[in-house]
Amino acid sequence: MYKILTLNNISVKGLSRLPREAYEISSEASHPDAILLRSFKMHDMDIPESVAAIGRAGAGVNNIPVDKMTQRGVPVFNAPGANANAVKELVLAGLLIASRNIYPAMQFAGSLEGTDAEISSAVESGKKNYVGCELHSKTFGVIGLGAIGRRVANAASALGMKVVGYDPQISVENAWRLSRNVEQAINLDHLFSQCDAVSVHVPLLDVTKGLVNKSRIESMNDGGIIVNLARGGICDDDAVLAALDSGKLSAYVIDFPTAQLIKHPKVISFPHLGASTEEAEENCAIMVADQVREFLEDGTVTNSVNFPEASMPRGGTGCRVTIANANVPNMVGQISTILANAGLNIADLLNKSRGDLAYTIIDLDGNIEEASLQALRDIDGVLAVRHLPNK
Repeated sequence: MYKILTLNNISVKGLSRLPREAYEISSEASHPDAILLRSFKMHDMDIPESVAAIGRAGAGVNNIPVDKMTQRGVPVFNAPGANANAVKELVLAGLLIASRNIYPAMQFAGSLEGTDAEISSAVESGKKNYVGCELHSKTFGVIGLGAIGRRVANAASALGMKVVGYDPQISVENAWRLSRNVEQAINLDHLFSQCDAVSVHVPLLDVTKGLVNKSRIESMNDGGIIVNLARGGICDDDAVLAALDSGKLSAYVIDFPTAQLIKHPKVISFPHLGASTEEAEENCAIMVADQVREFLEDGTVTNSVNFPEASMPRGGTGCRVTIANANVPNMVGQISTILANAGLNIADLLNKSRGDLAYTIIDLDGNIEEASLQALRDIDGVLAVRHLPNK
């Protein structure tokens, strides 16, 4: 029986992927084998030693101490792309709200009083204050062409916008799925200099902090729009506010209100709604539940932010052993020696690495004793060893 600790409400459709006869799921589980969460901040949490995997029903993992888990040999899973359509739609909504002055126009309409004739007259005299612009033919820059950015670029192109994209690390899969109408920017400065609107879809890292800065904003076309549903800190808020005040920017669309931004009349702020759809929450929960289950039962690693991808069909007549260790020479040799000394034949073996970490899946023709498992754990550099009985 696997024990799963939930730190947030996880979609029932996701939890249903974990069969009740094999999984005990609780928000108060003691000695859990895995943790499922959404936005719970784990950095100050005392994470039990029993935890073998962590799964976040979402894309970002800033709320999880990934480095600490890597040192313990614990994979951290996420759900990239599961909420991509939801975020894409909110980006388009933000663009439309900003370009057509929809929010102030709604406030104006909602404030009207009087008879139908009086309201109609006020509408006709007041609508001139909310004249906007069309997105068609405008140049739109998309920074980051991953699961979300690629969809945003394609959708904007379908609306008739001229789309310029920038992502020096775009995957082959996303490149294949990107519309042929999306043009490539040479660099970020080149992208900003062409654009009427820009949307960012990158994680918050040292290299992306302040990516949208004063000089890049100034190079945009006048009356530009910035959309940032990715992370706070990617845009220099002081530079954005100054550009809003000067009229260089007509709107700033964000998904994380702050005291500095929230009161500005040209800031369109959503309460972190990017992935807040029933479909996205279900998709994220299903994806991450499947990944955690596959890891717990078979040692398979899919969509981990700190482990290499690793999948091997079950083979051999005995059990499966998985080992996470420092990526240094002679690890596989030491592991093989211990198994050979125990009289165990290796039926199949998969060894993968990612940076400083390596991960090995081994199928044996026989069952391994606790003494041999302990010998594997005692190898210098081994972080975690798991014994998975044959199904």
